[in-house]
Order: sequence, then structure tokens, then C-alpha cells
Amino acid sequence: MTRFAFTVEFDGRPFMGWQRQAHGPSVQQTIEDAIFAVTGERAVIHAAGRTDAGVHGLAMRAHADIARDIAPFRLTEALNARMRPHPVAILDCAMVADDWHARFSCVGRSYVYRIVNRRAPLTVDRGLMWRVIQPLDAGAMHDAAQILVGRHDFTTFRSAHCQADSPVKSLDRLDVERDGDRIAIHAAARSFLHHQVRSMVGCLALVGMGRWRADDLRAALEARDRAALGLNAPPDGLYFVRAKYS
Repeated sequence: MTRFAFTVEFDGRPFMGWQRQAHGPSVQQTIEDAIFAVTGERAVIHAAGRTDAGVHGLAMRAHADIARDIAPFRLTEALNARMRPHPVAILDCAMVADDWHARFSCVGRSYVYRIVNRRAPLTVDRGLMWRVIQPLDAGAMHDAAQILVGRHDFTTFRSAHCQADSPVKSLDRLDVERDGDRIAIHAAARSFLHHQVRSMVGCLALVGMGRWRADDLRAALEARDRAALGLNAPPDGLYFVRAKYS
């Protein structure tokens, strides 16, 4: 039995999320079905994180144990061929130690949230970015975002369905950058709560619109109450970009 580590890219639009679901297609099921088609084995693929319906992945890390003797390059080529036309691709594949785990060995995760700040409808980027028609002050958003950096109780920014043991997380980075009509919000932490990034982005957008001040964001954080959340951003603009390992 060999443990293979994968780097996976996917467009989240057709899927119910990463995790296998009984009520719709998932990224996990797509890859596991391809592994079965190639090897005849019902392997389980474990990921560094779980993404919601509509959320995308640029470099999700995952692993699976496969008994068949096959080289990483051949496995990559075979899986990518089998997964067509689904928008999932194996970017890299390597043999790793038996105790390496895509989720439990991971010491850091990074996301980027992409906003298009314009009135015109999206065409090429429809479903791949969040269109906000109100003018956004990215500088005010970035300044307010620093309130959330550090170790906090993020109950306000946590989905009611979150299964994490504790709402306390350490947020290492939350930066807002603007390039023309495009705004990117970069978030990094050891781990995140369910909907945490989308909830933080939604509230930062309120700051950018001028509907909230930085003090309102601080009050929402300190409330430790989901009812204090101003806005939960849609999944369209969210991308898993990196899993860090020691």
C-alpha cells in the first residue's frame, strides 16, 4: 500500500463542495471514482480542508492509499483523463510517508476571496468572483481587517452548522488589496471555522461601502454572537490557495 499526496485544482460551481454528499456531486467523489476506474480500488481521499458548494480550489492538498504499483506521473495522467469533463485536475502527485496526512499534518491554510467592484454584470468571471456594485474603499477594508488578526473567539463569524470544538482561532493574515476594479482579500491561519472567511469578507464589504465603521466590526467580533453578523459573502469568490506543512 502506497500513500500518494495530490495537489488538486477545481472549479467549485458544479459541486456541492469537497466532501462526498448523498444529494449531489462532490470533488471527493469525482476523484475517488477516477481512482476506482484506474486501479479497481475503493480508496478514500482525505483533504487539507473542506470547501462549501461553489467554493474553488487552486492548490488543495489531499492524499489516498493505493495498493496498485503505479508511478505518480502515470497515476496523475490516468486520473486526469478519467475525470474529464469534470472541472477537476491533479496538478501534482507524489509518494509520501505512511504517517503523512493531508489534514492532520497541515500546519497552515490560506484562502483568497476575489471581488469585482463594478456595475456591469460578470461574463467571463460569472460564478468565479463576487460582483459588488457599490463603490468599495479597499483601504478602509484593509485597516478594519486588522482588528480580526490575532487570537479571538470568532463565534460571530462561525456558521451555525460548524463542527469545530472551539470558536477560538488565531488568524495570521487578513489583507485587502485592490487592482483596478478587482479586490483580493487574503486570509491565512492554521485552521478556519465553517464560513469564517466568507463571514469576515461580508462584514469587510460593509465597511468598504461605508455602511459599517471599523468600530462596528470590532463590536461584531466582541459580541460573540452569530446574530451580530452583518453579511455572509457568497461562495463564488472564495478559493483555497495553499496548505502548509512543516
